[in-house]
Amino acid sequence: MSTVFPSSTFRPTSIRCSNDRQALFNRIAPVYDNLNDLLSLGQHRIWKRMAVSWTQAKMGDRVLDVCCGSADFIPHSSLHLSLQSPKSNLPLEELAAGVIGLDFSKEQLMVASSRSFTKNCFKNIEWVEGDALDLPFADNYFDAITMGYGLRNVVDKRKAMQEILRVLKPGSNVSILDFNKSNELLTSSITEWMIDNIVVPVASVYGLSDDYRYLKRSIREFLTGKELEKLALDVGFSTARHYEIGGGLMGCLVAKN
Repeated sequence: MSTVFPSSTFRPTSIRCSNDRQALFNRIAPVYDNLNDLLSLGQHRIWKRMAVSWTQAKMGDRVLDVCCGSADFIPHSSLHLSLQSPKSNLPLEELAAGVIGLDFSKEQLMVASSRSFTKNCFKNIEWVEGDALDLPFADNYFDAITMGYGLRNVVDKRKAMQEILRVLKPGSNVSILDFNKSNELLTSSITEWMIDNIVVPVASVYGLSDDYRYLKRSIREFLTGKELEKLALDVGFSTARHYEIGGGLMGCLVAKN
């Protein structure tokens, strides 16, 4: 494994997930970042910075990114932490106690570990091929947790939230960014129109139209902001608030242990 992941540690674990969903993310891994930029017109970077800031992570914290994919959250975590430091040019390993990216897609993790910022700047990132429903970490281990576009795709959302709560330190926050399932007919109609007329046609250029058609169904089957807040409180988080961003097309659940 060291020849594939030269600048980080790679630790595989057993995974309980939807096989077709895992295969989908393995297939789209090579073009995932490019599609995110194209489909959001670069706005996903702003949303991710907002999500990271809501974790209230601070220098010296141990940070986990669940369903990290190609690790696009991690540079935003670095920016957030560096802004708190008088030496803002310090790399993330000197600002955080450790960073772990966990995902069920080995192909996504290979992309993540090969990105220039991980090879040239960070030395303490560990990549874990693992299960969001059975996190391989001790209780009360992390100071901050992020999750981007992952909760919608797990097979058991309650179990995923329970696991996040278990490994999160008391008083610490998780920030979960995803598509917003809106109760507003106009917003939901705009989302579905964009998927049918923008997302799928763009994905078809990469031969991935069938893979991206699942988005509409997955959003329909997702939870509304109020339902996400209730889920977080039901599993034991002390506070939970869902923010609508991106004109209501995206949402971010922020919950405190």
